[in-house]
Amino acid sequence: MKFKHILYLAGFGILALATYAGTRLEKAAASLPAAGGESVLPGLTRPATVEFDRLGIPRVTAANREDAMRVLGYLHARDRLFQMDLMRRKGAGRLAEIFGEQARAHDRAQRIYAFGRAAAAIVAALPESQRRALDAYVAGVNARMAEQTVLPPEMLVLGYTPEPWGADDSLLVGLNMFQTLNGHPDEERMLSVMAETLPPEVLAFLTPDVDAYTTVLAGGNGSRRPERPVPAAALAELLSETRHLTLGAAVDADPLPAGSNNWAVAGTRTRDGRAIVANDMHLNLGVPNIWYRAELRYGEAVMSGVTLPGLPLLVAGSNGRIAWGFTNVDADVLDLVKLEMHAFEPDRYRTPEGWATLDTRTETLRVKDGADETLVLKSSRWGPVMAEPLLGVPVALRWTALEVQGVDLGLLDMDGAGDLDSAMAVMNRAGSPPQNVVLADRAGHIAWTLTGRFPLRRGFDGSVSRRWSDGAAWDGFVPPERLPRVVDPAQGYLATANNRTLGRDYPYVIGHNYSNSYRAYRIGERLKQAQALTETELFGLQLDTRSEFFEFYRDLVLALTANADDPALIEAHRAAKAWDGRMEADSRGIALLVRYRRNLARTIFSRLLARCNQADPGFVYAWREAETPLRALISSRLPGTVPDRSGSWDAFLRGVLEQSVDELKNEFGAAALQDLAWGRVNRVAVRHPFSKNLPLASALLDMPAVDGAGCGGHCIRVLTPHQGASERLVVSPGHHDDGVLHMPAGQSGHPLSPHYRDQQDAWASGRPLPFEPGPAVETLRLRPAP
Repeated sequence: MKFKHILYLAGFGILALATYAGTRLEKAAASLPAAGGESVLPGLTRPATVEFDRLGIPRVTAANREDAMRVLGYLHARDRLFQMDLMRRKGAGRLAEIFGEQARAHDRAQRIYAFGRAAAAIVAALPESQRRALDAYVAGVNARMAEQTVLPPEMLVLGYTPEPWGADDSLLVGLNMFQTLNGHPDEERMLSVMAETLPPEVLAFLTPDVDAYTTVLAGGNGSRRPERPVPAAALAELLSETRHLTLGAAVDADPLPAGSNNWAVAGTRTRDGRAIVANDMHLNLGVPNIWYRAELRYGEAVMSGVTLPGLPLLVAGSNGRIAWGFTNVDADVLDLVKLEMHAFEPDRYRTPEGWATLDTRTETLRVKDGADETLVLKSSRWGPVMAEPLLGVPVALRWTALEVQGVDLGLLDMDGAGDLDSAMAVMNRAGSPPQNVVLADRAGHIAWTLTGRFPLRRGFDGSVSRRWSDGAAWDGFVPPERLPRVVDPAQGYLATANNRTLGRDYPYVIGHNYSNSYRAYRIGERLKQAQALTETELFGLQLDTRSEFFEFYRDLVLALTANADDPALIEAHRAAKAWDGRMEADSRGIALLVRYRRNLARTIFSRLLARCNQADPGFVYAWREAETPLRALISSRLPGTVPDRSGSWDAFLRGVLEQSVDELKNEFGAAALQDLAWGRVNRVAVRHPFSKNLPLASALLDMPAVDGAGCGGHCIRVLTPHQGASERLVVSPGHHDDGVLHMPAGQSGHPLSPHYRDQQDAWASGRPLPFEPGPAVETLRLRPAP
C-alpha cells in the first residue's frame, strides 16, 4: 500500500478537531511557534540569530558549522516535526503504531529492509566531522521538542507523543529519500520475467535505452541497449498465442519515477559572464512540501537553498562560490540475488564457499487499536530475503542503501567548495542517492558529474536476477575519480532530465531503464538558440510546456481521420487540429493525444507480453523508453503484428482512437473534444494527507486546486495531479540577489500558521520569488545554556 494512501485512510483531520473538540483547537493554536524572541539552545558555543522574512524563511547566523546545524535542527522541529516523525516511522516500518490496522501491510513490507539496523551502522561509520554536525542537529531537534509545551495539531488528533530524535532517525529520513529515488526492485523483476519468457530479439526490441531525442554528455554516442528492428516473426507468434485472451499483461504507459530537470549555463551564454544553475526537482506533491528553505551563515560559509527536514544538509542551492542542482540518475544500484536453497534444510543456501545458514531475527509490529504481530525476517550474506519469490525462486536484495559505505553526509562539505574541482570532488565522494549534478562557479565556468555510489559488478551487468553462488559479486563501488565529468563544454551549457547521459564507451554500467530524453532535448534546443541569458529567462524555461513529443500522435490522428465519416473520428480530427503544440491549462486537443497514446501503449504491449503475466501475475511492463518500440510498431505496421483480430493496423488504430474519444467524453462530459481544455484533465490538488476522508477539512488543510499547465514527463514543466516541481531554483553564485527560488505550500507544516500556504500562489502561477530570504520581519535570538 502506498504511503499516501495509508495516511488518507487514517480518517482524522484538523477540521474534525475544530468541530468536535473546541478545547483542543485552543491547544492547536497554542502549538504555533513564536517567530521572534529569545530562547536557550543548549550546546551552542556562541549566541546565534535567526531572522525570518515575510514568508517565514530563516536566515541563520552562527559561529560554526555545528552551531548552524544545531539551529537548523531546532527550526526543522519547530516547523515540521510531524513530517519528520512520519518520515522516520515510514522508513522504520512503524506507521501502524499511530495509524492502526490500515498501515500494517506497509510496515510489514518495510521491516524487510531493516532500515533501522542500516541507519545505526551508517551512523557508527560516519567520519568525525559528519558525526559532529549530525549530533549537533539532533540536539537542536530535541531542544525544540523539549521546550514545546503543546504538540503539533496532527499529533494532538492522533493522540501520541513523539519519541526524542536520534542520530539514527536522521539516517532513516535519508534512507527514505534513497528508497523514493533509487529503491525499485520491480524493475529487475520486470526484466527478469521478460528474459525468462520472451524470445531474445523481442526482449531487446522492447527494452532499448534510446529514443528520437537521445542526448548524451559523455562516453560516445553508442548505446548498450540500441534500437532494434521490429522482430515481426517472433511478435506474430506471440500474438497468435494471446489474441483470444480477454486480458494480457499490465502496462504502465507513463512510468513517472521521481525525476527532475537541471541545467547550467556558462558565462559565454549569459548577459554579463556569470554562470547560472537552474533546477526543478519533481516529486510527489503534498502538504507540507518536502523541502524547507533556509540560509545558513557560519564562518566564511553562506549556504542558501533547500534543506530536507530530518537531515543536517543543504540539498540544493549555492554557497556563494558554487551553485548546484540535482536530477535523479535512474541508476541500477540494487540486485535481486537468486538463492539456491538446500533441498532438506529450509534455511540453508549455497554460497561460493559452500552452504550457509540464513540469519533470522524476530520483530514485533505494533498496531494501534489492533493485535500486535510477530515478524520472522531472514537475511543472507548478500542482504535481506524478499517476501515475494521471483519466478518461484527466493531472492535476496543487495542494495547500496543498505551498505555501511553506501550512505553518508558528505554533502556537508559543499560549504567549503570554492571551485569546480573541489565541488566535483565532494560530489563524487558523497554517499547520497545517485544523482546527476550540474554546477556553476563565480568565474563563469560550469560542470556536470555524478554523485552517489555505483556498484562494480563482477561477471554480470545487473539487469536481470541471477545466482551469486558461482562467484558473481560486487567488488566495491566505482572509484570516485572514475565517475564521469564534463567541464565547460563548447556549446556553453549542460542539461539533464533523468535521461541517459552516458554512451557505451564509458566503462561502467550505471543503469538500464532511463527516462525518455525529450525534456533534456528541449532544454538543449532552447538554450542553443539563446544568448545573453539571465535568471529570469531561465526561470521562464522551467515553465515551458512545448511538446514536440506528441506531434507524432497528432499527425497519426490527422492521417487516420482525413476522410472519416464516423462522428467520433471527425471529432478526433477537429481536436487534433485544435492543438497549439503546448500543454498549457487552456490548450485544446492535447487531452485526446495523451489519452490515445496511453491506450495504444496499453493495448499493444499488453498482448505482446501476455506470457510474462502468465509467468508472474504481478508483472507490469514499465519501460521508460517504451516509446521507441511503440512508434516502430505503429510506423512499420507489419503484417502479423496487429494486436487485435482485425488483421488491419488502420482498423486497429481507428478503433483505439474511437475508444479514447468515448472515454474522454464520458469522463468530462465534453460536448466537443476540441473544446476540452488540458487543465480540466490535468487538475492539480496539493493535499494534506488527512483531508481525503474529511472533505470538509480541505479548505483548511489543502492548497487550492488549479488547472495544471504541464505534463507527465514530455515537456519541461512537469506537473500532474500528483507530481510536479517540488521547488524551482535559478541562481548564479555571487549573484544571489538576482536568483529565484519557490516551492508549493509554505515553510510551516502547521495549518494555522500564516506560512502554511503563502508560497503556493507563486508556485502555482509560475511567479518567481527571491532566492535569498528577504528583509527580516522577526528575529529569534538563541543563546547557549548558562
